[in-house]
Amino acid sequence: MSKNKTITTEDILLKLCQSVSTVLSSATGESITYSAMVQKITKTSLKPDFGCFVLFDGGFSGLVVINFTAKAALELYSSYMRNMGIPEDELAVLHTSDEVGDVLGELMNQLVGDFTNKVRKELQTNITQNQPKMLSLNKQVNLSVDTNLDRPQARRVTFSTQNNNIFYLELAMDKTEFIQLEDFEIREDESPDAILEATRKRMSEGNSSNAPAHDDSNDDLLDSLGI
Repeated sequence: MSKNKTITTEDILLKLCQSVSTVLSSATGESITYSAMVQKITKTSLKPDFGCFVLFDGGFSGLVVINFTAKAALELYSSYMRNMGIPEDELAVLHTSDEVGDVLGELMNQLVGDFTNKVRKELQTNITQNQPKMLSLNKQVNLSVDTNLDRPQARRVTFSTQNNNIFYLELAMDKTEFIQLEDFEIREDESPDAILEATRKRMSEGNSSNAPAHDDSNDDLLDSLGI
């Protein structure tokens, strides 16, 4: 990273959006995209049909909320389960099913975990998260989630699934800036596939080196005996 670079709320939000898109795309095998425009909001809320939220604390505090429509929740759930090899006839058909909430909660946990890892590597600070909470909501409920922030800032970003179903990411956090004082290198995470391939290669090389050497004298003896 270049020296004296300043990281703002929007930069942190972008890292979060990238984590959401990357993790959900990988988990579902579909293309999950987000809008290039961000909306300033005054507060974060859980809205119908399905809301997930998780709090984080540490180097800075905040709250992540994702509000899904029923169609978006079911699409992400179904795509994830199919990607895991679960037959179509075993999938839940209602977004209110416990299975849908469990899957979305696990995905929420993964994407926030990816985000906290980015923060640790790229901002040189540490944040921890609590267990994600999920709530199925009807049309008449609008639950506001308050966080203990001194100078709160809130943002909303629109996401789209491969089938053009919409869900919304909301981030509330303290107003803060990270200013880089010295240069440092960001170490890339090693791909799990690359780790497995390297392990297989080492095992293959080890087996080759341990294989018994071929003895030509045995061949000569067999030839002399006509075998």
